[in-house]
Amino acid sequence: MSEPYELITMGRTGVDIYPLDHGVGLAEVKTFEKFLGGSATNVAVAAARHGRRVALITRTGHDPFGGYVRAEAQRLGVDPEFITEVDGPPTPVTFCEVFPPDDFPLYFYRYPIAPDLMIRPDELPGRAIADAAVFWCTVTGLSQEPSRSAHFAAWQRRGRIPNTVLDLDYRPMFWADEAEATEQVGLALQQVTVAVGNSEECRVAVGESDPYRAADALLERGLDLAVVKQGPKGVLAATADERVEVPPFAVQVVNGLGAGDAFGGALVHGLLAGRSLREVIEFANVAGALVAGRLECSTAMPSTDEVQAALDGPEQS
Repeated sequence: MSEPYELITMGRTGVDIYPLDHGVGLAEVKTFEKFLGGSATNVAVAAARHGRRVALITRTGHDPFGGYVRAEAQRLGVDPEFITEVDGPPTPVTFCEVFPPDDFPLYFYRYPIAPDLMIRPDELPGRAIADAAVFWCTVTGLSQEPSRSAHFAAWQRRGRIPNTVLDLDYRPMFWADEAEATEQVGLALQQVTVAVGNSEECRVAVGESDPYRAADALLERGLDLAVVKQGPKGVLAATADERVEVPPFAVQVVNGLGAGDAFGGALVHGLLAGRSLREVIEFANVAGALVAGRLECSTAMPSTDEVQAALDGPEQS
């Protein structure tokens, strides 16, 4: 039997079609470049950049972009064994507009359903999920069947063991309404031990947007660790015994869309390394900031050395 994965992520994938012309709307953009994308995919790539053994559970269309997703994930260090094709809907593409420093509208082409929402419970690699040191899912995967059932089947197979992570990653366009999302996230929080999200995502999940009350509400659901990202106000992380606040790390923002996924991959790396909570969050915070200073997401993920150099100071970075 092969060695267990250090991280398995499950969920969204696709191709990001990002503009090389900034400060203008899509109708005026003349040149684009494509990149591997999707939150679960980006987190996997981010952790692989830190030397972790990573796999991704997702599905693509039976089309050239599906082949690109598989090949590019492998090139970036993610085991593609559990990336499978499905007949029917095409591999999703996502466009964005870039208006630095804080406006990056996203346009998802995932309708009526994306292949990554067609993951079925009966095709999950149950043993790999149970044995992985970290299992990471996102709220998007709960938005439609059969993916919703597949996620709960995966959690049942794994059990509520440490480092079972839910990325709150709420995207309203994927849901019938917010009440449905709140209901499903509430059920999911009973299956996991770590939750990561921003203040708005916490409001949808537990009805609290204040970071301190949100962290407390998440811990009350039985979690080991709650992480509340606050953008320009930094990050709050809390356990039953400890509360850590980390200020923002200043960068010249180019595109903020990949910062959360870089944070996630670095968070996984820090947890696996056995660092203190403060060290874990400081490291993840800087990783996210570095990607905010770059255009793309997956291929922008920093190495451990890059993050450490930034932490050590401007003279080394």
